[in-house]
Amino acid sequence: MLIGIPPVLGPELLAVLRAMGHGDEIAIVDGNYPAEQEATRLIRADGLEIIPVLDAILAVLPVDDFVPDALFRSSVKGDPKLADPVHDEMAAVCARRAPGRKLVAMQGAEFYARARAAHAMVATSEPRLYANIIIRKGVIYPQGTGKA
Repeated sequence: MLIGIPPVLGPELLAVLRAMGHGDEIAIVDGNYPAEQEATRLIRADGLEIIPVLDAILAVLPVDDFVPDALFRSSVKGDPKLADPVHDEMAAVCARRAPGRKLVAMQGAEFYARARAAHAMVATSEPRLYANIIIRKGVIYPQGTGKA
């Protein structure tokens, strides 16, 4: 255990988050996602649901503010106009942890391609369908720049 680090962030995940650079992306996926075959780097988060993992990651990982969009989610049956309650929960976590950044819904194949290209993928045990999100890492600004 570490002070100030959410306990759901295990050693492997912390190492991957620390190793990521500006613009690298991490996918956090549900228990049905084919993570084993799709991931470049796979981190298992067995027994954990997506919302606590997302919240913990966003507590320590800056979201990219150099691009218009840096938070992406999958959509119901591949239709970006459709959303499930889990998407509202994700959006609420993102709004709290990354104010001013919107969560963009992606079409199914487009989401899969982006997740496949991600620096790493975290496979949760989330039972709800379409509970997948991608985060693009930002920078930590030097002190005194007036940016958080």
